[in-house]
Amino acid sequence: MAQPVEITFDCLPLRSITRTDVPIDASPKFIAFYESVMAAINQHGRFNTYYLHNAQAVFRLLNHESLGMISFSFSGTVLTDESDERTKQCDLTVELASDTCEWLTQPAVDWFKISVVNAVKFEFDRYIAAGDLEQTRRRIAAIEAQSDEAGGFMGYL
Repeated sequence: MAQPVEITFDCLPLRSITRTDVPIDASPKFIAFYESVMAAINQHGRFNTYYLHNAQAVFRLLNHESLGMISFSFSGTVLTDESDERTKQCDLTVELASDTCEWLTQPAVDWFKISVVNAVKFEFDRYIAAGDLEQTRRRIAAIEAQSDEAGGFMGYL
């Protein structure tokens, strides 16, 4: 039996975005993704800011394999404290993806959308604790050190 709440997402640290123009040969799907990421950067900045995408929250309301499931898709921004150790805020777009609850009403869907945001805050703290962001910090520090050693230039002559 699955967990009562399952949260999955792909995470893009916005500080890792260096290119601000869309590639000429980009697909319409990539262009839409790029525009969402750029909107997140414009609204929240790049530091201590993470863009979640390809994301899903599934709530299981019954002890049944196929009944009582509510699934939401979401994307948006998570902001952390200055040390990247705690989630401060989520700015997410949440949409009902599917359900197997014939009793589900719109007020319940609206309440669950709020619950998705709260569940993501908790889950992102678990993501931080698992060390995924620590690996990103080390990679960024290495890139910055390489840039400093090269006098600010990263590339080939």
